Amino acid sequence: MDKVFIDTDVILDFLFDRKPFSAQSAEVFSLCEKQSISGYITPVIYSNLYYILRRTAPHKKVIEKLKQLASIIKVIPMNQEVVLNALNSNFKDFEYGLQHFAAVNYGQIDVILTRNLKDYHHSQIGVLTPESFLKLRD
Repeated sequence: MDKVFIDTDVILDFLFDRKPFSAQSAEVFSLCEKQSISGYITPVIYSNLYYILRRTAPHKKVIEKLKQLASIIKVIPMNQEVVLNALNSNFKDFEYGLQHFAAVNYGQIDVILTRNLKDYHHSQIGVLTPESFLKLRD
């Protein structure tokens, strides 16, 4: 079974139905729900999602959306090693460094799914768009 790290942009495409990307994001989440693949995110992504969603909906509704996400997506840990690796890395964006090193440190992630491929230029793990990932699975 594929173990995929799902970046924030892919989740937002799905939650906000951002066309033309929402169809592939929805398919990724459908595969997670069917347990055909395992999806992973970090606590930082939950925090970012809460902040973004809270601007468009009341707290209770946002929490319900995040609970739905938590029912099909697993959370990988972040620790001091992850933070130090991100701080000492070549990632231009600290947050992407955190996500990357959390996935690396977890040791089981096969690929990072994102639309921002350039942000993961220094990745030690394969990086694909949801569209490319789904084509490879066909």
